[in-house]
Amino acid sequence: MNTKYIVILLIFMGVTACNSPEDVLRDNNIPIEEDVQLPALIAGEADFSKYVSVGNSLTSGLSDGTVFLAAQEKSFPKILSEKFALIGGGEFTQPLVSDNNGGLALNGTRIASPRFAVGQNDCSGDPTPKRLDDIIGPVTVSTDIVLNNPTGPFNNMGVPLAKSFHLLAPGYGNIANFPTAANPYFIRMTGSTPNASVLELSMAQAPTFFSLWIGNNDVLGYATSGGDGSNPITPVDGPPGVGFNQTYGAIIATLTSGGAKGIVANIPYVTDIAHFTTVTWDALDPTDECQADLAEQIPQLNAQLYGILKDIFTAYGEPDRVDLLTTDGPNPLLIYDETLKDLSEEIRTILSNSPEFALLVQSFGLPVEAVPLVAGLFGNAYGTVRQTNENDLLVLTSGSIIGTVNEFSSQALQGLGLSKEVADQFSVEGITLPLIDKWVLLPSEQSEIKMAIDNFNTTIETAATQAGLAFVDANALLTELSTTGITSNNFTLTSGLITGGAFSLDGVHLTSRGYALVANEFMKAIDATYGSNFEASGNLVDIGTYPTNYSPLLPPQ
Repeated sequence: MNTKYIVILLIFMGVTACNSPEDVLRDNNIPIEEDVQLPALIAGEADFSKYVSVGNSLTSGLSDGTVFLAAQEKSFPKILSEKFALIGGGEFTQPLVSDNNGGLALNGTRIASPRFAVGQNDCSGDPTPKRLDDIIGPVTVSTDIVLNNPTGPFNNMGVPLAKSFHLLAPGYGNIANFPTAANPYFIRMTGSTPNASVLELSMAQAPTFFSLWIGNNDVLGYATSGGDGSNPITPVDGPPGVGFNQTYGAIIATLTSGGAKGIVANIPYVTDIAHFTTVTWDALDPTDECQADLAEQIPQLNAQLYGILKDIFTAYGEPDRVDLLTTDGPNPLLIYDETLKDLSEEIRTILSNSPEFALLVQSFGLPVEAVPLVAGLFGNAYGTVRQTNENDLLVLTSGSIIGTVNEFSSQALQGLGLSKEVADQFSVEGITLPLIDKWVLLPSEQSEIKMAIDNFNTTIETAATQAGLAFVDANALLTELSTTGITSNNFTLTSGLITGGAFSLDGVHLTSRGYALVANEFMKAIDATYGSNFEASGNLVDIGTYPTNYSPLLPPQ
């Protein structure tokens, strides 16, 4: 019997041996993977032997609110340099910081905070960005701009916080000019030439190929400060070092003066980024368990504030400024809007002569003689207020103060005779105390930002075309992220905070996976302009191998 089975087995092996593996797969209806032969990687007309990247925080690899080692090693220029090295690219040095905690120190004193990591909301337990200190306890910031600066030259000349004109500014990296006219990140990079500009140090390396992504901060500072005027938009025109157009032209002329080829990227609409889309305009929700106490307060709020304002605004033909709060779902926030007609005097006059308001004032523990004073306070506080709507954008940092008591306001009201309890009640951010300009981007401010970005982007694309440079439409890329999302290598990235995968925990800068996506877009544009074949040769990076959020327990080194 054993002999019979052995014979049968040998016959079967002989038959199948006559068939190729592909025949066996076909006979068993198994799909055949084609062995695709990709072309060898070529550089085309580009010379990558000395690559220098010029820009701001997006070039430096800043992520999660700071610069830290793990993210720097995955900056988009670093990713590009690794691919350039396959076809003649040289060494790529970066001004690496000292640890994975992030932050900066000045002679032992902390001047910039450590990175964000994913923590838990104190009420709901949901994932939320928190500073490392608030998750794991006190951490050491060991990157000190006095004690341990690295030695250049640096191929990565990305300087966080830099605007276009800062690239031309002498002394921008001189510690003697800090903090008024020097950048702490650039101080780390200037070494023995503290007065050299970013552009001078870039050109000193005689680049054969460059990338330039600058201009974001020329509008971003205005946006992240809520358009309050403390960080103005760079003028469109003006001499180099002042106006964006002439400054950008000077930068391009200098970078290409030695015959270098390069690639530039334009400016995304800052209103597409997570920093402005995470905190919603209707953030007051008494049905949310973490805001449950709001439901009990709404009747009193309507009686003592919202109802009063609603009646006055309606009397002056503006009934839509304020509506009563509801206990059934989300409610808008109370904000200042400088574009509105100031009705301070009208509020003061009406309330000064209102018997009902006089009773309200007395219920605060004040004498009837205080009615004119309190009426004046109401007028000053609410003359230019309205509630938010879907056209308003709240900055990400507003989420930490909405619903909290503004101690400065409370103490001022207590100084006028109100009890601490009543003073606190009228000092709650976004509810009884209107949010000031720095927390909100009004539609008018959004229009200013968009107009500036459109003008700057026209300048960038025109300069790229005239100089024969490769061009990346980062504006379109980030708009796609914020609308449909972008799928690459089975991963879909969106602009959502924490879960979207593209934006880091500060809501402004990218994750390492986001920077990998950008690196791929840069390589595609280089292919199109210079005849390289990063994409066709299979040399785009797999974005799925790059992390999105870094653990709070990431080792410091």
